[in-house]
Amino acid sequence: MDADSFDYVIVGSGAAGSVLANRLSADPGITVCVLEAGPPDRNPFIHIPAGFIKTLVDPGVTWQFKTEPLPMTGGRRISTTQGRTLGGSSSVNGMVYNRGQPADLDNWAQRGNRGWGYADCLPYYRRSENRIGEGDHSRGRNEDGIPVTDMDWINPVSEAFIEGCVGLGIPRALDYNSGDQAGVGYFQRAIRNGRRVSAARAFLKPAMRRPNLEVRTNARASAILFEGKRAVGIRYLAARGAPPREVRARREVILSAGTVNTARLLQVSGVGPVDLLERLGVPVVHALRGVGANFRDHYASRFVMRAKPGVETLNQLGRGMKLGVQIARWGLRRPSILATAPSHVHVFWKSFEGLDMPDLQCVFTPGSYVEGKVYVLDDYPGVTAGAWQHRPESTGWVTARSTDVFEDPVINPNYLSDPMDVRVHLGGMRLVRRMLNTPELARYLEAETLPGSQAQTDDELLDFAKRNGSTTYHLIGTARMGPETDPSAVVSDRLLVHGMQGLRIVDASIMPSMPSANTYATTLMIAEKAADFILGRQAAEAA
Repeated sequence: MDADSFDYVIVGSGAAGSVLANRLSADPGITVCVLEAGPPDRNPFIHIPAGFIKTLVDPGVTWQFKTEPLPMTGGRRISTTQGRTLGGSSSVNGMVYNRGQPADLDNWAQRGNRGWGYADCLPYYRRSENRIGEGDHSRGRNEDGIPVTDMDWINPVSEAFIEGCVGLGIPRALDYNSGDQAGVGYFQRAIRNGRRVSAARAFLKPAMRRPNLEVRTNARASAILFEGKRAVGIRYLAARGAPPREVRARREVILSAGTVNTARLLQVSGVGPVDLLERLGVPVVHALRGVGANFRDHYASRFVMRAKPGVETLNQLGRGMKLGVQIARWGLRRPSILATAPSHVHVFWKSFEGLDMPDLQCVFTPGSYVEGKVYVLDDYPGVTAGAWQHRPESTGWVTARSTDVFEDPVINPNYLSDPMDVRVHLGGMRLVRRMLNTPELARYLEAETLPGSQAQTDDELLDFAKRNGSTTYHLIGTARMGPETDPSAVVSDRLLVHGMQGLRIVDASIMPSMPSANTYATTLMIAEKAADFILGRQAAEAA
């Protein structure tokens, strides 16, 4: 076998790439090569759930992307970090497993994407999941899936927050992943025995024992190779200035590089809007104006309250002797702050009364962080709660600055540029404030420190959102799925690039609209479904 020729070449080893590598290489008659721009996932902080505090700012395992400075972010450039190691963002994310609402996918199908309704996709959610805990028939129990477990470290302040939400009329949710999302409760997460289980650990590592799968790390894709309109391989670099290498694909090139890098790779390879390709000096292989467009992200504003003296939160537990105790508990696989997701409690609710279903996701953590610092604990005990709009209308773009793939692209999410997004965001901020000021929490908390009592009007709250809001790292849409008759669509409902041969995209960039959720679970589902397309299997029977 030619060492640089495979049936399938997958660019990216994140959530989608890891699933695909596993499912495709299960057929011993198929050869697969995975190219990962980052290093192996040996950094110990990847595998300790609380280690996200370290990895999120570590350029050794992440793409340290930043948005453009925008009017609605107070002229700030916001870090929108993505994973760059085996497992991709699943090795550095918040580990939350959240499918969203059935209506999200039904909307995709209504846009002309056949076979993408909720009933069609539910079998693939099940296939990618190993639910460890309670759940009805909608949950997956697949030992080859991502383990999804319940929170086991509970703080009394979190319990009081939940009780306060119930007092406001928000029901306690039994299972927000069952299809009925509304309510308050603890997040489910991809943690087992106190360790993060990334897509690489769940899917890629077991498959790497197979002789027909090769994984190449530190291999940054720099161009898709074409013969006419057919993708035939990938050129990649080990480092800036290193001699380029090529790997050939006999059947397909599959882009699973993530919403930012997939769009950029298409553009620098000559697939995208003609005016952009001309500015880059790239010969046009295929004109597709939707490449890099339809970019969306969730934008969150978070409130902080100081806890009363004697109330124990992550701020005390994360320092000194108490941290030592937590480390010991983690080592013994007992409940510990080291084995929790960054967000402990979820609230899926409505920005205004009268809505049929939640349009907000709210989060609560019994800990607080220094203003403007990424997960640096305050020196006083506190709590944090935030909210973001489920389905933002604001859209932006991702465009390559040059053909140098070591230069970060332009990332413009256009946060809060749509008036409806502003309305919903303000509704979410007011809801968060109500949830933090319930009688049930009053015995634990004493004062709001961010934004503070001086922010009361819509203008004052919006000013705070501009100065302090941030990404939730849920980037989607830059190669969106849609019928070929839609000039802004990039891939078909089988995820093949319109007008091309041998080129498929399988990652969050294909999402036509934002799911009412974190994007990880749906990306896993997309990859499971794509594997059936690629292998020529009949689609799983709709639920």
